[in-house]
This record gives sequence, C-alpha cells and structure tokens, in this order.
Amino acid sequence: MSDNDHFEPATDMDSHPVDRAPTQADDCRRQRVIDAAMQVFLSYGYKRATMDDIARTADMSRPALYLHFKNKTDIFRAVADHMFELALESTSLSLAQNGSLADRINGAIDTVMINLICQINSSAHGEELLDLKNSLAADLVAGWHNAVAAMFRDTIAADARQRGIDLSARGLTAATLAEMLMDGLEGMKRRGADADSQRKAARQLVRIVELAIA
Repeated sequence: MSDNDHFEPATDMDSHPVDRAPTQADDCRRQRVIDAAMQVFLSYGYKRATMDDIARTADMSRPALYLHFKNKTDIFRAVADHMFELALESTSLSLAQNGSLADRINGAIDTVMINLICQINSSAHGEELLDLKNSLAADLVAGWHNAVAAMFRDTIAADARQRGIDLSARGLTAATLAEMLMDGLEGMKRRGADADSQRKAARQLVRIVELAIA
C-alpha cells in the first residue's frame, strides 16, 4: 500500500466532487465512506491507508469515492468532524440527565472523552491518529473544545443559580470553572494514562469545580 494518494488529484472528469446540492443518497454514501474510513484508519493507520482501501471497504469504486471527497485528508477531516458531532450529542445528553452536577459532568467525561480516547488508543495506530487530529483537524478540535466548554459553563451556571450561589462574589465565573476543567482534562489526556487513572484524575477535577460552588 502507498500513502501517495493523499497528494493525488482525481484525473477523471467524473471523479471530481460535483458542485450541486447534496441529496439524501449522497449523504448516505458519504456516511458509508466515513464509517469505512474509520475502520481503515484504525486497521492500517493514516499514512498506510489508501483511497483504494477506503473505497473497497465502503464497497464503491475509487472514482465514486472522489465524487464525495477530494482526497484522504478530506476524508480524515470528515471522520473527525463526525466523531466530534457524536461526542457533542452525547455530552448534551449526559449533562441533561437527572443527578448531581458531579454525576452529570463525570458521565459526560466518561462517555465522550475517556471511552472515546480509549477506543482509539486500543488500535495499534491510535497514537498516530490522535496526533494527526491535532494537525490535520486542529480547527475542528478547537471548535469541539469550545463547544464542550460552553456546555460545561452553562451547566455549572445553572447549578449555581439553583443553589443560590453568586459565583462573582467568590471571584469566579462559570466560564472560568469550565475552562479550568477543560484544561485539566487536556493535560490528563496528554499524559496518556490508562482509563482508570484518567477517570480518577477527572473526578478530582470535577470535585474541585463542585467545591467551588458548594
């Protein structure tokens, strides 16, 4: 297998993405490619994976693949974007559950961050994929980070209001606590600890947030 097709433009007239409104069938085919690409990237790694591998796994021709994606980078970004979208949905659902602030935030962290990262790391190419996510999809990572931080901020603010706590009187804001939590989780992830250690560290971070509004 070669990784040259990351740089190969499609040469067929019919193998370039079509400039038209996508149909439901187009959306289904794109999703099929995204699902197939995730399998291929986890199996071979990004560098070794080829457009032929992805097309074969998606059960379509290579020219048909180019109708929906420009190149391998485009597909990788689509995979990352899809994963972030699912993660945001799961975060929202976890934070909307009944229970204490700590239980809801810990549930979101377990589902969205720890379990997802462990799933990727379970692949022999997990480290490569996580590194590439920060280079090929840095803007998507930043958008996801900001969206999750905003969800944590709103959840913390609502909990403080319900308790009758004036965070500003304590020199705090919900946004500050949310960013502190996100920064701590990012540092925890970079240390590459096992899932149990990550979960323990995450709970200590959430405990600090909880004490701030106790």
